Amino acid sequence: MTSLYDAVGGDEGVLRLATAWHERVLADEVVAHAFRHGFHPEHTERLAAYWAEALGGPPTYSDRYGDESSVLRLHSGNGEHAEMDRRAIACFDQALADVGIDDEPLRQALHDYFAWATTTSMARYPASPDDVPPGLPVPHWSWTGLDHSG
Repeated sequence: MTSLYDAVGGDEGVLRLATAWHERVLADEVVAHAFRHGFHPEHTERLAAYWAEALGGPPTYSDRYGDESSVLRLHSGNGEHAEMDRRAIACFDQALADVGIDDEPLRQALHDYFAWATTTSMARYPASPDDVPPGLPVPHWSWTGLDHSG
């Protein structure tokens, strides 16, 4: 079976999706709040590398930028933000349409990944980045959900 990474179109497809999502969130009055203090100039490329790895692509994010712990630390210590999460997920769903991903099983698998990552993984440490344990690997997601094999 093809990986989600391959189904999206590899690095190029994931970068298109990350770009579309980032444009959507910057235009959203609630989600844009997360970027009010600025963001890394290569945010979209790093996000695409992270998603690519999580969706079954090469380990570019882990090789170049960091591990899951570093990602979680960036997203931790901000308290609960259910409305922002809900809107970020809606932006992701809109970004899927923006880049022409209309295959329903693929859309659903990607939606499920992003919703899980947003509401479970990235929201795991609301109190402090110091709560994030070191050395966590980037989780992998498949057509059937979280891959617990490794």
